Amino acid sequence: MVELAEERHREKQVEIEKNKVRVIAPGGGRKSEISAKEGVCLCLVYLRQKPIFEILGLLFDISKTKANDTFNYWVDILREILPASQIEEVQEDQEKYEELWRILCEYELIVDSAEQAIHRPVDYQEQKKYYSGKKKMHTLKNQFIVMPNGEDIVDVCVGMLGKTSDIVLFRNTRNKLAKKQKFIGDKAYVGDEAISTPQKKPRNTELSQLQKQENKQLSSRRIVVEHMICRLKIFRVKA
Repeated sequence: MVELAEERHREKQVEIEKNKVRVIAPGGGRKSEISAKEGVCLCLVYLRQKPIFEILGLLFDISKTKANDTFNYWVDILREILPASQIEEVQEDQEKYEELWRILCEYELIVDSAEQAIHRPVDYQEQKKYYSGKKKMHTLKNQFIVMPNGEDIVDVCVGMLGKTSDIVLFRNTRNKLAKKQKFIGDKAYVGDEAISTPQKKPRNTELSQLQKQENKQLSSRRIVVEHMICRLKIFRVKA
């Protein structure tokens, strides 16, 4: 990752030099206070721990302002070299996109959503947009679609209104994948034919032992997306 970041850093510096009006000769001026490796490390520390920039500056022996500038510079580079999903990685190449569709259809992908709390908006109409009845607070909703192994993110949709239901969010972004693509989801997705969901307990009766066993098997396959979301939350990756 550091090597990729350094390469992109050099490319950006070349781009800057092309449009720069020079007052001093190349190579002159104040030298950088922090290396590329330290810049990447600073970003990762901030994303993991979210310290204030005064503390971040102390950790890397630079000023608060320099820590802020360094983070914003290198986090943009990390975002460029590390696509958020498989779809984002190939969406500019139609041939690769279609090949990804074909490969993904061989699997049942796992879909789930997670919410992150936000400060309550001042405006009442804005409050209603972001209020999540499920969480009883104002939130943003993020959707994740992952491979069955739980290691690869196929698609991610972030920053949706908290009031949006999981199944509506899924249907609004469904066209990113092939029509015949199959999915696994929890009870929030009951009603969509493309998604295998647990069987709900009928009113005034119980599920059979076979149905309970099927639900358990489905849950054991679906749990990988929960683990993926947990890792993102631990690392404080947000919209």
